[in-house]
Order: sequence, then structure tokens, then C-alpha cells
Amino acid sequence: MTALRTEFETPFVVEGLEVLPDWIDFNGHFNIAFYLLAFDKAFDAIYERLGFETDQIQKQGVSTFSTEHHLTYQGEMLLGDPIRIHAWLLDHDDKRFRVFYEMYHAKDGYLAATDERIDIYVDMKSRRVIPMPAPIQAHLARLKAAHAKLGMPFEAGRGISFANRKRPSGG
Repeated sequence: MTALRTEFETPFVVEGLEVLPDWIDFNGHFNIAFYLLAFDKAFDAIYERLGFETDQIQKQGVSTFSTEHHLTYQGEMLLGDPIRIHAWLLDHDDKRFRVFYEMYHAKDGYLAATDERIDIYVDMKSRRVIPMPAPIQAHLARLKAAHAKLGMPFEAGRGISFANRKRPSGG
């Protein structure tokens, strides 16, 4: 099992991504589908920091599956724009965990998008949701406590509606 840390980045930071030519749509900007791809690449980059192993399917016959996402778009990204993603654990129980991501233009610093997701822990043989091992649950509890200092993101828990909810200025 991956060595589970007791100190954490707050938030996790993923850098080194940029808007690629294949990610541009007919409007000349970052296509909606590829925002999710960029957020998923960030998830891959923090996977072990969340307490999971990248080869756990082969070693233990378990994995995680994403079950729900909520994306918001805050600012336009264009070809070649550098991406920085912040991620933090919002919540977990014995079978699920909820992570929130903010995508920033890495050079200009503005918030471009957010993604909130829920993932489940799965036995790959039965393809059923199972409880995570106690050490992972304990790791997630420590991580949640560390990340709770960041506060609840404005967009967290939002549904889709026509109500005009604007992000408070300065945050």
C-alpha cells in the first residue's frame, strides 16, 4: 500500500497542463469536453496523494469510479493557455469521496472553471461498491481535516438552475 502521508498540500496543486490544439472548438476556445479531461488528468496526478495506488487494480483487485460531476465555467481559455488546478477533499464516507477542483489560467491567475466530483470504491471482480480499507479511510479523514481549513467552495453542492448566483468578489 502507498505510504499514507500525515502532512498535506493545502490545496493539492497540479501544474504543467496547457490547452492543446485538439482541445479547441469551432468558437476558437477550450471545448467543454476537454475541461473534464483536464480535471481528470488532475485527478490522476493526485490519486496517490488521496491514498490510493495507481496499480491497485492489479495488486488488490479494486479501483475507484467517478459517479457524478458538476462543472462550472468561469473564464474563457484559449489555445496554449497554461493551466493550474487546485484540488481538495471536501468529504468522504466508507465507500465514497468528494473532491473539488478549481482550474486557473496559470499565467494570468483568473479562475477558468470548477469541477466537483464524487467517486466510489469498487471491487473489480464483483463490480460492486465496497468499503475502503481502514487505513485509507483514516488517511481521508486526516486529509479532510487539513483541507477543511480552505473552507467550502462557493460552487460546491450547486445544482443547475436559472437563478443568478454570482461568485462573491474577492474569492
